[in-house]
Amino acid sequence: MAGLLSLFRGKKDREPKCAAIIVSAGLARRMGGIDKVLAPLGELPVLVHTLYAFQDCPVVEEIVVVAREDLLVEVGRICKDFVFDKVTKVVVGGEERIHSVQAGLREISPKAELIAIHDGARPLVTQEVIRDAVSRAALTGAAAPAIPLTDTIKRSEDGLVMETVDRSQLWAVQTPQVFEAGLIKGAVQKAIDDNELLTDDCGAVERLGMKVTLTQGSRENLKITTPLDLVLGEAILRARAEEGEWRCRE
Repeated sequence: MAGLLSLFRGKKDREPKCAAIIVSAGLARRMGGIDKVLAPLGELPVLVHTLYAFQDCPVVEEIVVVAREDLLVEVGRICKDFVFDKVTKVVVGGEERIHSVQAGLREISPKAELIAIHDGARPLVTQEVIRDAVSRAALTGAAAPAIPLTDTIKRSEDGLVMETVDRSQLWAVQTPQVFEAGLIKGAVQKAIDDNELLTDDCGAVERLGMKVTLTQGSRENLKITTPLDLVLGEAILRARAEEGEWRCRE
């Protein structure tokens, strides 16, 4: 895969444009019955923060939201009330994540050059993280933000440590994961045909022998998975607000 460099070469100051799929169809089993994408974070639901990040990103032209069937009306109302005019469709997800991704891919405009796939429950993603992944994917065909692991990693069997894994080469991959449009569509279809229920979108293209480039992620780009994550998210929002006030006083 030569990437999309040829599409942008010679077009000075032109950033690659892409479509985004926001996957929000999970069951939130670890949230104690709370719908994590609708849970309040600050004064807004988690999903609203997520959508603002992509609505405000200049390199994103189109957004498709994938939601659970029982949340379809509520998510559609949110998109309308908050005037997320980049959202072109809100569609029902599938039984597994990969089926939800495929549902979103079906609705993306055929004119899309790049497709970013992002967890709806990652509301604190920054513009820099999005743009870096998109720019790198335009050059290589596939890119994803990641952060180095800081904990010591053990491999165990039956509760017994078998080895200590060298963490220097281990990374925690985040979203958005960004791909050349034709590549991710073909890779997801192939994974489904092979009955591979992948939980990571990069895994679909890796199965085809495609290399994924890692870009700089952020520890603030956490995924809301448990109630504790909401507490951490609130702290991050407060810190950002205080930083913004401090800069305004300079």
